[in-house]
Formats: sequence, C-alpha cells, structure tokens
Amino acid sequence: MSPQRGVSMQSLPRAGRWAIYIALAVVFAVACAFLSNWQFSRNEERAAQLALVDRNYDAEPVPLAEAIPSGEELERQDEWLPVRLTGRYVTEEQLLVRNRPHGGTAAFEVLVPFHLDDGRVLLIDRGWVPPGQDQPEPDAVPAPPGGDVTVIARLRPGEPLPSSGRSAPEGQVPTINLALVAETMGPDVGEALELSAYGVLVSEDPAPATAPHALESPSEDPGPHLSYAIQWILFAVMGFIFIGYVIRTERRHRREEAEEDAAQDSGAAAVPASRPRRDRDAEDEDAILDAAGR
Repeated sequence: MSPQRGVSMQSLPRAGRWAIYIALAVVFAVACAFLSNWQFSRNEERAAQLALVDRNYDAEPVPLAEAIPSGEELERQDEWLPVRLTGRYVTEEQLLVRNRPHGGTAAFEVLVPFHLDDGRVLLIDRGWVPPGQDQPEPDAVPAPPGGDVTVIARLRPGEPLPSSGRSAPEGQVPTINLALVAETMGPDVGEALELSAYGVLVSEDPAPATAPHALESPSEDPGPHLSYAIQWILFAVMGFIFIGYVIRTERRHRREEAEEDAAQDSGAAAVPASRPRRDRDAEDEDAILDAAGR
C-alpha cells in the first residue's frame, strides 16, 4: 500500500483555507480578550488598594475597640487604619519572621505581642533587622520599651501559611500567620491574641534608645496592569490584520500567476510556424549549374 499523503493548507479549497485562517484569528482574539479582561480586573483591584491606603494610612488613630470591636474581626475597609494602644509588651514571647525582603537582603521582622489594658493582645510588627555578619540570625535585636507604653500601629490582616510548607527554627516563624503565631506562644498570650489583624508599628511612647528599622510605606505604583490590558486588545486586532494580509497576499499571488499563464498562452499563439529549411547541398548544386550556364 502506498503511504497516505498529508493534507497541506495549499491543497485545500481557497474558501476552506480562508475559513481556517479566520477561525484561528477568532480563537486568538478570544484568548486575548480573556487575558485583557483579567488585567483590567487586576488594575481595578490595585486601584482599590491604593484608594484604601490613601484613605486610612494617615488617618487619626482610634482605639482598638473601635476598629475591631470585641468578638469581631478586622473589616477589609479598615486595613492600614492607625490604632492607639496602651499596655505592655510581652517581651518573653518575641518572635522573628524570616526571609523578609528589606535592605536588599533576606531580613527578619520583629514580632512582639502587646497586652492591652483591657486584656486583649495584639501582635506588633516593630520593624526589621538585618541578618548577622557571620550567621543567618541577627547579631542583635533591639528590645521594646519596658513598663507601660503607648503604641500607635497600623492594622494589617494576617498572612496565609506558606504554600511550600516551609518551617522555621525555634523562635522564628516563616510568615505572619496569626494562628501559627498563637500556637508558638504560651496559653495566656496565645488564647488572647487577636487573630484577624496585627499592627505595624508607627511610634512608641516612651521611645526606646534603639529600635528596628521601620517598615517601608506601601508602594503607590499602580502597576502595569492597564497597559498590559491594552496590549492584549492590540494583539487581538493585529491577529485579524495579519490574517487579512495573508489572504490579500494569496489573492495577489494567484492573480499574478493567472496573468502570467494568460500571457504565455497568447505569446505561443502569435509565433508563426517556421518555414522548412532548404537543404544546403541543394543550394550548392543550384549555384554550380547557374555558373555552368544552364
């Protein structure tokens, strides 16, 4: 049996081939529309985040009971809201959260539970410290002020557990997951710890002699999502333009081939049939007879 030949695009009828081209352009445009819509959604989310930061970041501090009433959780619209806390740091329950990107290195953030006068406990992120000179752990961690302290902190929701399942040595946590933090602490502190939010330190009164580096303000960059969304729309349009170019080019080639075939046919008909060529010997004999006076 002879092997079957593969069907190429050029062997298909012209209408069928063009239909395939257009179908490919439509599928590509649908994919681009999906990706563009996804980028528009991400841009809206980023715009909402920036608006939330702009509204809450520099607001007047409120008591924790007003921001998070007892028995309730932090509302999404109250993220970054400053709260005023009075109480004491539970310094013996201090933790470090590792692998935080600060100062161009994998730094540590310092977490210390703060026991409020009303009995509630809020975890405070006091800032970051660099790794040590000769070991991964910090050379020194500035201690929080002792005794009664007034703290201003901005509320943030807790972080999820790492998807990689990574852990951390004793005295450290891999992420600011509040349930995980509560498990590492003694029952008196862990059971009272607020699990819907923690505080990012703004100020302490009295201020300590030394303190960790303050965390950076949230970025105000809206991100590239809007430009990416517009690019995907342009890609979809370019797909149809490209298919149109392919079809137009194919039509031009076919027209040129038809004109060449017609020109060859008309040229062949215009060339006259060549007359038979006289024999050279016969011509020589005639010349000899004429010279002999025939």
